[in-house]
Amino acid sequence: MQSSRNPEELGGPHKLYYHHMQGESYCLPSNYQTLDHSLSSDDCSQVTRYGSQSSHENYCTLESSSSSSSYTVYHSPSNGSPPSQKDSQSYPSDPYHSPDNIHGSPISASCITDDVDDLRNKLRELETMMLGPDSDIVDSLDSTFQNENNQSSSEPEQWKQMMEVIPRGDLKQVIIACGKAVSDGDMMAAGWLMGELRKMVSVSGEPIQRLGAYMLEGLVAKLALTGSSIYKALRCKEPTGSELLSYMHILYEVCPYFKFGYLSANGAIAEALKGETRVHIIDFQIAQGSQWISLIQALAARPGGPPHIRITGIDDYTSAYARDGGLHIVGQRLSKLAESFKVPFEFHAGAMSGCEVELETLGVRPGEALAVNFALMLHHMPDESVSTANHRDRLLRLVKSLSPKVVTLVEQESNTNTAAFFPRFLETLNYYSAVFESIDVRLPREHKERINVEQHCLAREVVNIIACEGAERVERHEVLGKWKARFRMAGFTPYPLSPVVNATIRNLLENYSEKYRLEEKDGALYLGWMNRALVTSCAWR
Repeated sequence: MQSSRNPEELGGPHKLYYHHMQGESYCLPSNYQTLDHSLSSDDCSQVTRYGSQSSHENYCTLESSSSSSSYTVYHSPSNGSPPSQKDSQSYPSDPYHSPDNIHGSPISASCITDDVDDLRNKLRELETMMLGPDSDIVDSLDSTFQNENNQSSSEPEQWKQMMEVIPRGDLKQVIIACGKAVSDGDMMAAGWLMGELRKMVSVSGEPIQRLGAYMLEGLVAKLALTGSSIYKALRCKEPTGSELLSYMHILYEVCPYFKFGYLSANGAIAEALKGETRVHIIDFQIAQGSQWISLIQALAARPGGPPHIRITGIDDYTSAYARDGGLHIVGQRLSKLAESFKVPFEFHAGAMSGCEVELETLGVRPGEALAVNFALMLHHMPDESVSTANHRDRLLRLVKSLSPKVVTLVEQESNTNTAAFFPRFLETLNYYSAVFESIDVRLPREHKERINVEQHCLAREVVNIIACEGAERVERHEVLGKWKARFRMAGFTPYPLSPVVNATIRNLLENYSEKYRLEEKDGALYLGWMNRALVTSCAWR
């Protein structure tokens, strides 16, 4: 993704700037392998990282379209009918609520297309273009993706069951059947079902159709690695930095998930640092730094005057690419804000990934009250199932050794870390179905920006969870129960969130659909859509 060379200056006295998201694209490697009729647990699409490289290529199947800097949010009528123009409301940019990178994840362009051409013909065309008409892979692909009409009368019972699913038009069941076929290594069934899915999914359809399009992309990416890099033949246009920022800001405004995380974490930090004269906040994925705008403002208004604030921001080089500069940009902007509120302020930059953090890089000083923030970040750290280094638990032990006043954790409530492929596939379907449904309430299905929001902010997570294994799978979510076990093993004890935080979040949700649910349980907050918890927030010490 191309970052903007001239970031848009925001209004207000503090002259803060939006800056742009991390960039990462999940594409297939350049090496070609023979199409096999079984799947390895290590099959995965290659992660292409943007950083210090002077040039790079991003290969996908859908060209993204541009987005304007403003957007329209549609409020769906209570009867569930399609929104009309009279239900719309224009939303300007909010200078104090920059979206940052959603879920703390790097951003990538999606590889899905709404093209309803036959999948088999498309794959053959791509293979022929790359490998030549006489390639054995092309012939193998032909034999794998046979049409169901070629099946004999002695077809297995499971094939008959799949045939019966399609006429009912139950897209969810077709998605599940396709995932099961891939899981079982049944390439004939998988190929046929993918062809049927291609006709049923749409990036501009109902929530399940849109999610199905991206899940189909993930399945194709997983299978393509056992054949050849078909996506290399299809390029997609990267969004500009301003376009990407617009997509992120739209998602930030139409869904409360990220405001929920910021507000709940900041509330716990403000409570734990009450009365302290010198505070040090370590943010393990600072991105834009916008989480700290409201906290600096709140501490500035504290009776008796503000404390001296020092923030250490950790972030890797992909954010530098997205920001069009290093972490010093974040420090400059937060410093200007603090100066305008007459708050003594320092910023310490840690330009590295969480896996590289060591004690000496954190710059801890005696006499400072320490707060540590893990907002939608820890699930990117490999654990014992990926590496003997187990950076997930290593970071927790390191932070505990610093004796912090409070450690905040915000994470997606999903179980995809160590799950085998098919359970992980089902979990992805259920989790993101709720996310896509919640988006549908505020943005109409034909809305051009909505398509780009889902493509650039959510699809890359879906594809990575489905298509990748081992170290290449960076989306490794755990449910709160598992995070609690990790924190306790590291020596932490729970720090219950204040009732004030609970009340603040409930006030926030009054601006959103009544289908959002907030639950407090065992000192933690759960934010969900209907009966599905999606994001959790808790604090430790």
